[in-house]
Amino acid sequence: MRNILITGGAGFIGSNYVNMYTSEENVHVVNLDKLTYAGNLENINVEGNPDYTFVQGDICDKEILKSLFEKYQFQQVIHFAAESHVDNSILDPSAFVETNISGTFNLLQNAHKLWMEKPFVRREGFENTKFLHISTDEVYGTLGKEGLFTEETSYAPNSPYSASKASSDFLVRSYFHTYGLPVLTTNCSNNYGPNQHDEKLIPTIIRTALKEEPIPIYGDGKNVRDWLYVSDHCKGIKLVLQKGRFGETYNIGGRNERENIYIAQKICDILDTLTPRKNKKSYKDLITFVIDRPGHDKRYAIDASKIENELGWKAIENFESGIEKTVKWYLKNIVHERNHSGRRLGNKTTPIDAGNKQAVNAGF
Repeated sequence: MRNILITGGAGFIGSNYVNMYTSEENVHVVNLDKLTYAGNLENINVEGNPDYTFVQGDICDKEILKSLFEKYQFQQVIHFAAESHVDNSILDPSAFVETNISGTFNLLQNAHKLWMEKPFVRREGFENTKFLHISTDEVYGTLGKEGLFTEETSYAPNSPYSASKASSDFLVRSYFHTYGLPVLTTNCSNNYGPNQHDEKLIPTIIRTALKEEPIPIYGDGKNVRDWLYVSDHCKGIKLVLQKGRFGETYNIGGRNERENIYIAQKICDILDTLTPRKNKKSYKDLITFVIDRPGHDKRYAIDASKIENELGWKAIENFESGIEKTVKWYLKNIVHERNHSGRRLGNKTTPIDAGNKQAVNAGF
């Protein structure tokens, strides 16, 4: 049986990935997550699965990583764990530097030590190992009204968050070119769907609307993002893991560019239909423009041609179908406030005290 390490598997994208792929035969998944505010084991549906183990720990803790790699002899690492909220990176960049850069470095070091006999030669028994690093389109900076991010686009990060992710991307790249470590990188566009933390745009719009509070939209609401439904992203990650070429980057985007104001208005339209306000007014009346955040990139858009043509991936959900599913999921779940003190742990749980080190957020 192959042992696979998933970091940040209690967060948004990580938990969706764990839920989709923990049922594979001859695979034992070890999910390492610090369980800070963005991680919640209630996101994971693995009750009774003997081939799943949760470990509470921090990728910045070298001793935890050393013990896990020695114990489980991992054949694959799928690295979701990251500090990911841009506003938080503006307020306190230090946690982003530690987790996104130092944490990724620690993982690479352990994989290199376990897997490699010497540069470009893997040890016996580790010939099929893979290290998949999950990153973001924000490393490319901002676009004008035209053009798309490709895998050849120069990096130009504009926030401490995107700068830390760009740094981690370069570290991963360097371990391939210097040591021959079997690495893969994916850069995704904005994800949405079930289990996303309240701090992100779409959950914020839904939550504040249902509370009949002002719906905050930065600036003039004209910032554009390419939106990717989380299950489509997870399927793309799986394909890259199965068929991707080592040392390569694959951009995963939904080809669903939408302005932030459109996002808010569309969600309000859906809520107006599914759960009308008692005063008969539209939720759109709650939309409020607030002062823009520093360094706010104007437009992101991904050219996903490489993963589509090479690996046969294509996003199934367009934004309109995906956002309706998302709003319905939140309407079903948001009324039940989650009790984070009692978390669903699955069949095997290994508690590890990681001390007071900076937390690993559970993915994007």
